[in-house]
Amino acid sequence: MTSRSPFLPHPHPSRPWLPLLAAVSFALRPAGLRAQQAAPKARDAHSDTAGVMDRMPPMQKGMNMRLGLESERPSVQPWLPGQGVDPSTLPEAEPNHTIRMSDGDTLDLTAGLVRRTLRGKTVIMYAFNNQYPGPLIRVKRGTTIVVRFHNRLDLPSTVHWHGLRIDNPYDGVPGVTQDPVPPGGDFVYHVHFQDAGVYWYHPHVRGDIEISAGLYGNEIVDSPIYGFNNPVNREQQLMLSDLLFDKDGLFPYGKTTSDFAIMGRFGNLFLVNGEPDFRMKIHRGDVVRYYITDVSSSRSYNVVFAGGRTKLVGADMGAYEREAWVPSIPIAVAQRYVAEVRYDSAGTFPILNQVQAINHVKGTFFPEVDTLGSVEVSPQPSDSDFAKSFATLHDRDSVTADIARYRKYFDEPVDKHLELTVNIQGLPGRVQTLMASDTMYYPPVEWNDGMPKMNWISTGHEVRWILRDPDTGKENMDIHWHFKTGSVVKIQIHNDPLSMHPMNHPIHFHGQRFLVLSRDGVPTENLAWKDTVLVPVGSTVVILMDATNPGTWLAHCHIAEHLDTGMKMTFTVGPSP
Repeated sequence: MTSRSPFLPHPHPSRPWLPLLAAVSFALRPAGLRAQQAAPKARDAHSDTAGVMDRMPPMQKGMNMRLGLESERPSVQPWLPGQGVDPSTLPEAEPNHTIRMSDGDTLDLTAGLVRRTLRGKTVIMYAFNNQYPGPLIRVKRGTTIVVRFHNRLDLPSTVHWHGLRIDNPYDGVPGVTQDPVPPGGDFVYHVHFQDAGVYWYHPHVRGDIEISAGLYGNEIVDSPIYGFNNPVNREQQLMLSDLLFDKDGLFPYGKTTSDFAIMGRFGNLFLVNGEPDFRMKIHRGDVVRYYITDVSSSRSYNVVFAGGRTKLVGADMGAYEREAWVPSIPIAVAQRYVAEVRYDSAGTFPILNQVQAINHVKGTFFPEVDTLGSVEVSPQPSDSDFAKSFATLHDRDSVTADIARYRKYFDEPVDKHLELTVNIQGLPGRVQTLMASDTMYYPPVEWNDGMPKMNWISTGHEVRWILRDPDTGKENMDIHWHFKTGSVVKIQIHNDPLSMHPMNHPIHFHGQRFLVLSRDGVPTENLAWKDTVLVPVGSTVVILMDATNPGTWLAHCHIAEHLDTGMKMTFTVGPSP
């Protein structure tokens, strides 16, 4: 392996924008650590391979297919949205609209098939209300709305209101809070917005298909505190996603279970707000507040705003205690960040994804920079000059005061433990042999798919991603924790670097909020309330959960393919058991 400095700065407790960046070191798995792998099963033990396609996933530039894998295919049939439907009979999708809603308002939200043209190909995708992304819902904190959901897809579905401390029956999780809504069915959600912040809604059925194919939207919840937000000239949502395309269009998904089950599906077509060529126009001197959400299946981003200075002001569920200047914003799947950028000069400036990529087969790393969109800054000066406010790093005393009530718990013993690992069985012998070799390198964060062909042929039939409670030995849905309502719970999460394919995991707890207290023993000095935390390979993260919202809830990895292949558990917040 060649040694080089990554693009990203070293982690430091005073840099709250670096939750991913244990990735400055690279993990090499020692020899003799594969005893945990069970004997391979025959691939036809799970056969639903009739009609397996001849299409192959596109290879990233500079990567070659491993010799001997040319004839291998996933053990699932291929599947695409709207199979057998004439695209010309479907409505053409349109850019999304902002809906400002007040307490008691009602929204009809329909998930349906739409027609889109991407890379010159007409494809069938999904959309909420025929929009990409779904409607941007804008409300004030404390608002409750009614959402009448209509499923007009060709799959069962639900709506999960990610990050909201919502009433439990409306959390949208099949088998936990509701039955899946069948095609043609309807469901009514009562959605309460308890906390200011940036949130998003999406299905909780086959997210590897439904979210990827277009079912996602934002909610922005404004604080009622006058002057809480800095003055800006413009606000802009940025929902980051990626689609996997080949010469025939959208690359098929696995029909009965996920393919790309090891690393998750990485796309080769970047979309911002559903657009492959996102552009915005502003004036010289404008300050833009960006609301950034990662809705990809697996990809983490390192977002760089060229042309201006970047200030980080907020995370998932509200503001940081203190604003901070940042060179970039690393963001993992399902996380949200709020940043402000001032553009001093005229010109056209890119929004970049700037990362250190890996080729697993060769064991090499290389810089990778992709343009996500562009900002055109006209020479005309801004109508309102907010330079003075922008140049000031503000403290959020109300956030610090809220968190202060929990500081007495920071040094308490850990209450619960989780280990993140994987069990892989039954892949073709060539793949098993390669993955068991000592030439495979595993960085703490996978910024790209460094083994696309091997990843593609792995499915939910061979791969089982695992949340394990080491105190009981229970795994995944056999785990069920119970917390008394009002408890403050300290949870330690460790990502096992010695599993067969260790990978970073964004872990999401439904219905509650938490603080990230430390990463690898280094305390977090600038806090914000979160609902999703990235745990890099080999890292140990400690969170403090405010368990105040009663009900039975899900916790899981938010990489869509990892969730689909088992990486989830439940916990109950309620009276003492």
